Amino acid sequence: MLPTPADAIALFARTQPTKIAATELVSGETWTYAALDDAVSRLANHLLRSGCKPGDRVAVLSRNSVRQVMLHFACGRTGMIYVPLNWRLSAVELSELIAIAGPALLLCDEQSAPLLQDHPRVNSLPEFVSASAATPRLTDNPLPEQLRHPDRPSLILFTSGTSGRAKGVLLSERHLQHAATNFAMLTAVGSESCFLCEAPMFHTIGLVANIRPVLQQGGSILVSDGFQPQRTLNWLCDRSLKISHYTGVPQMVESFRKQPDFDPIPLRQMTAIVTGGAPHATNDIAAWLDDGVVMVSGFGMSEAGTVFGTPTDLNLIRNKLGSVGISAPGLQIRLVDNSGNDCQPGEAGELWLRGDSLMLGYWRDEQNTRDVFAEGNWFKTGDIVRCDEEGFFWIVDRKKDMFISGGENVYPAEIEALLSGYPGIKEAAVVGIPNEQWGEVGCLVAVLDAGKSFDEAGLIDYLKQHLAGYKVPKSVVIMEELPRTSTGKLQKRQLKDRLCRSSW
Repeated sequence: MLPTPADAIALFARTQPTKIAATELVSGETWTYAALDDAVSRLANHLLRSGCKPGDRVAVLSRNSVRQVMLHFACGRTGMIYVPLNWRLSAVELSELIAIAGPALLLCDEQSAPLLQDHPRVNSLPEFVSASAATPRLTDNPLPEQLRHPDRPSLILFTSGTSGRAKGVLLSERHLQHAATNFAMLTAVGSESCFLCEAPMFHTIGLVANIRPVLQQGGSILVSDGFQPQRTLNWLCDRSLKISHYTGVPQMVESFRKQPDFDPIPLRQMTAIVTGGAPHATNDIAAWLDDGVVMVSGFGMSEAGTVFGTPTDLNLIRNKLGSVGISAPGLQIRLVDNSGNDCQPGEAGELWLRGDSLMLGYWRDEQNTRDVFAEGNWFKTGDIVRCDEEGFFWIVDRKKDMFISGGENVYPAEIEALLSGYPGIKEAAVVGIPNEQWGEVGCLVAVLDAGKSFDEAGLIDYLKQHLAGYKVPKSVVIMEELPRTSTGKLQKRQLKDRLCRSSW
């Protein structure tokens, strides 16, 4: 087979080798497309020489860095599966994910090393990448053709399930290419675009939406080690950096307005600030539009990539305020009512998707994979959506019971399962309630065993030992009983309404 570019980085290494592809903002390190391609090629060969084989999982626990991007593409070139891990999780939670993934190689940065101290043979990500510099480049097309096929597994992104058990979303190179194309088309990404990348690279926003679209177009990425409101705002306003796009959750961008001497005028130079991962209040969006800043709302998920996005036009956004935009042309969309019928414009129904950007399934989880696909290979998202006559979509409700805190999905079943059998608690339910800072936070409602005392501080400490901080409920309410239907089904919507109306 004749040599062909392995990916977008390899392509642009030939057509624009001296253009800056990636920059580490904190250290100041830069890579041209030629240099980035060389680093990825050597790292790919280093993976093979280290004993990893096509199909093996390479797991990483690290803050954002260009080296993570290199490793992600190196896995793609060798038929390996890249598995980024959430450094916000507890050591217990991480151990569960590592057991599911079964990685052949486990890497981490210095900050994350304490979380993996109970795992043998953990390697330093910076040292592993540095060592690869002395490895020869990987020759073109070194693998059998079937391992270079775009449908081969390439990435696992972990997401919590409604059952409380983590699910590994298995994505192919075809998925990633189409997801990148969808984002680029909806958000006006081109060869001159430059993305500031701060969303965590263990999320689809951070690794797929922030990295793939702009590199696939031959643009540039600026990578920082984490979000700091004032520092981030300074970078966005720095005209010399020529940042065109920034993507984050609403809470991140709204924090900019709270910074001293906030001035929106420099942000008008940007193509778009994109928010997703949580609802963005319409009055907040309107304030940005009044300031002349293009504030784009989008909707996507690990299983499908970018699904909807608002056009990068101030007037169109204002005319459809609150909408998450239109769909990408590569996706087929259905809105289905409870009887399985397609909804008419204006009617709300469950969002079903079909297209090349859909996941292959959940990693080693046939049951959950079967549950989310309907006949005809339609993916049932569980999200309730409506569409108007012009093809603009609105999110009506989210997946049952789930809430989003600071851009992170929180599934109450996971917390409730952990509380099963906890001393003194007869029943427990967790719901998300509005919070100005985080969008929503968890509230734990507990029914106590008769005659038992309750130590709230002890309970919270127990949860902190087993859960990521954003999952731990921020308040605890004691009730005599939980609201249920006549058949005994817990009425969480009623419970949430009571909590929101009361002064708990």
